[in-house]
Amino acid sequence: MTSPADNSRLRQITDKVEASERLTFDDGIFLDEHVDLLTLGRLANIVRERKNGNLAFYNTNIHLNPTNVCVYRCVFCAFRSDLKAERGYTFTDDMIRERALEAKAAGATEIHVVGGLHHQKDFDWYVNVVRVIHETYPEIHIKAWTGVEINWFGHLTKQPYRWVLQQLIDAGLGSMPGGGAEIFHPEVRAQICEHKADGSNWLEIHRTAHQLGLRSNATMLYGHVEKAEHRIDHLCKLRELQDETHGFQTFIPLAFHPENTKLDYIQKPSGMMDLKVMAISRLMLDNFDHIKAYWIMLGEKTAQVALSFGADDLDGTVVHELIYHDAGAKTPEGLTVTQLHHLIREAGREPVERDTLYRRVIRDGAKWQIGESVLAVNVPAATTSR
Repeated sequence: MTSPADNSRLRQITDKVEASERLTFDDGIFLDEHVDLLTLGRLANIVRERKNGNLAFYNTNIHLNPTNVCVYRCVFCAFRSDLKAERGYTFTDDMIRERALEAKAAGATEIHVVGGLHHQKDFDWYVNVVRVIHETYPEIHIKAWTGVEINWFGHLTKQPYRWVLQQLIDAGLGSMPGGGAEIFHPEVRAQICEHKADGSNWLEIHRTAHQLGLRSNATMLYGHVEKAEHRIDHLCKLRELQDETHGFQTFIPLAFHPENTKLDYIQKPSGMMDLKVMAISRLMLDNFDHIKAYWIMLGEKTAQVALSFGADDLDGTVVHELIYHDAGAKTPEGLTVTQLHHLIREAGREPVERDTLYRRVIRDGAKWQIGESVLAVNVPAATTSR
């Protein structure tokens, strides 16, 4: 039973949401610890429909994880491999071309490229991955290399992030994915990925990317050792950088999958937690246009429900995803456009195919072209609460 004080606080937060006013860190903690799931969903849906109406986005994309050999040993990762391990692999140029041609045959508008930090590959090898894709299929948008990888490239080259990113842009890079953010707070990062780029480096890399004209995504890995205050702090830091650069396109909450990791004693996040994090993310990130329900991690059913809990995007066809399947994801390794349409329509939303930059994709048989922006309702970010 809620107290009169809690009811009053919820009314104040509701008034802020309805008036497009910014929620504070303390508001976020209250929502996480004291508000029921259905109320969170109702509030998040107000913001979701204010920004994107009844639309639900997806794209036709394909994944490429060029190597799983990685110098880091993050305890939450089931994907990485040692160089001499039987499961270790590294793509050749011909294999990269084959994946790019497969993307072309499938009519994919985006290729998503992330992988391990191979300690025997120099920076030119990673640049070459982008270059080979671009030369093989110039029309496809290359979304590649997380902030953690860019940080590693800076270490390899002893060059500033701006220089590293410019080399990749010159090779054909179109945007950056949002991976590697995990949880920014140092006390959590020390437990799950202590040697990786820290939160401040991740944010600086994305700031630099935005200054160079690259758009990027942002993520948060939840459901492991973090607490509510760590999640809300993470969201506030992303919101602050978005105020500065306006370079983030979408936010993707990523549910931790413990299987085959060193944290396999932790129970996988429940569907209730998945929806709670989704809703609170939508409410806190008032200056992000899109929140993605990544069906690969959530499962198709929870992703459907998330379309009423703040999410407006399901990602895409996602062919050849390995990282979360190695961690125990039971979802298919890809969905067809027909299947995505069914999921979206069954959830009561209108499916819209978009490209990486959220422009409408217009198809004519095997051919496609990019149309105008598909943002349904372009409203200003929430005002700062006085």
